[in-house]
Amino acid sequence: MLGAKAGYAALWIILVSCLAKVALQLEFGRHAILTGETSVQTLNKLPGYKIGKASWAVWFLFILQSLKVVQIGGIVGGAAVVLSMMFPGVPVYFWAFAIAGVAGVLIFNGQYSLVEKASLFMIALFTALTIASLISLQYTPFAFSLSDVIGGFRLNLSREEIAIAIGAFGITGVASDEILAYNYWCLEKGYASYTGPPDRSTAWKQRAQGWINVMYLDAVIAMVLYTAVTTIFYLLGAAILHGNEVVPNGNGVIETLALIYTQALGTGARTMYLIGAFFVLFSSVYATLAYWTRVYSDLFGYLGWINFWDLKTRKKTTSVLAFTIPFIWACLYLYIELPVLMVLSGGIIGSVMLLLVVYAGWHLKYRRTQSIKTGVFYTIIFWISVISIVLVAIYGLAQVIK
Repeated sequence: MLGAKAGYAALWIILVSCLAKVALQLEFGRHAILTGETSVQTLNKLPGYKIGKASWAVWFLFILQSLKVVQIGGIVGGAAVVLSMMFPGVPVYFWAFAIAGVAGVLIFNGQYSLVEKASLFMIALFTALTIASLISLQYTPFAFSLSDVIGGFRLNLSREEIAIAIGAFGITGVASDEILAYNYWCLEKGYASYTGPPDRSTAWKQRAQGWINVMYLDAVIAMVLYTAVTTIFYLLGAAILHGNEVVPNGNGVIETLALIYTQALGTGARTMYLIGAFFVLFSSVYATLAYWTRVYSDLFGYLGWINFWDLKTRKKTTSVLAFTIPFIWACLYLYIELPVLMVLSGGIIGSVMLLLVVYAGWHLKYRRTQSIKTGVFYTIIFWISVISIVLVAIYGLAQVIK
């Protein structure tokens, strides 16, 4: 939507968003490997006031995370709209609840591998389709030059464009909640689980350093890939949608975005676009639900609402959340029915949450004892990331209030 509204002018927002957050992701990942703490445990150890049993940061996360329910409702709605376009005789509300139910069952049964492999394959095809669209675009009336892109960078965006840009900043690249979710992946299936319990032995330090290095490499490769794909998608939107003066809105967002592919590749690309779009959206719903069931179990425990240390209670809570949360998402979409605005609203909340993540990342690096220190290059990248995020926040605020 940002490309459709602002043209090439706001491409810098996308680039900063994709490039600036990875250092914070790495800092949270390092901390998970070195301590075995979840994100909520980490936030609960931040200095400051406690409200009841939990730190102010835990309450802050709980409030912001709960507000993001609207965003994921928009993603559920987008996936439902895709299916209703593929199967016109079936109403959208059926698909919304079907998506919620399937996601809940898969999380309840722990069917991670099947979904991950299928989604990865389809997302790879969707990415290839997007790249092909950019190449084909140059042979259409919507072709652009390097000077068009460079000349379009500007800082004086309108207030409406700024609001959209802040939302886009919150959801592109590695979002704030994805940084927090990264801890859970590291602990359950990733680098921290391979490293083992932090016993501080020489063998453990060697394993930890090895897996930290692997994490660095994986994160950098992923950053390059998602930055490239997001930039391509933005350029397509700026060239085709902005060129046609069409802005995605309401339930017509999926049909509008299809222009990015049909205008470049022809009408035959529409079906492949719909299939790819569904898998991208459903994989987001699925991954988010996996994280939310875990983070809310942690939040409820630290807020004193459940017995955090009773594994049976936590498992029961996670199971209930696996079905309750997606049902709420579906209901919110059917009530609001504005998927684009729903997603952007979550992006704005995510941008606010990102400031909490920045503070927590700084605290982890400079106020928590680390058994394995970081080098100068890592520190430079970390501070570039922090300063970039803070400057974007200040810029957005200044543009809104001026």
